[in-house]
Amino acid sequence: LVYLAESGGGSAQAGGSLRLSCVASGNRDASYCMGWYRQVAGQERKGVAAITSNGVTTYTDSVKDRFSISQDNAKNTLYLQMNSLKPEDTGMYYCAYRAGRLLILVEGAYNYWGQGTQVTVSS
Repeated sequence: LVYLAESGGGSAQAGGSLRLSCVASGNRDASYCMGWYRQVAGQERKGVAAITSNGVTTYTDSVKDRFSISQDNAKNTLYLQMNSLKPEDTGMYYCAYRAGRLLILVEGAYNYWGQGTQVTVSS
């Protein structure tokens, strides 16, 4: 089992920044992929960024050059640095984990999810 706990959400003005954190505990595999997903009320959850255990990353097109995913293995923590925020970045952000080093942003590929942290960006 893997447990994920997100933090760092909140409110920001357009153009501002926020950093999300996700602490992982439990039995993570040595090879894994972790991702950040965003869900807007009434819509499906969509992948934002993902990173493998060896540091390979991928981003959805709408956040490239604005968001950065990273991890601190010593702290078992995943981060999402969000810069140049836009109102369309608003949503509940979830941290997700899957075993294996396949870099993927498909929701069904992830086995474990956190409870989410809300991000609200105003114009």
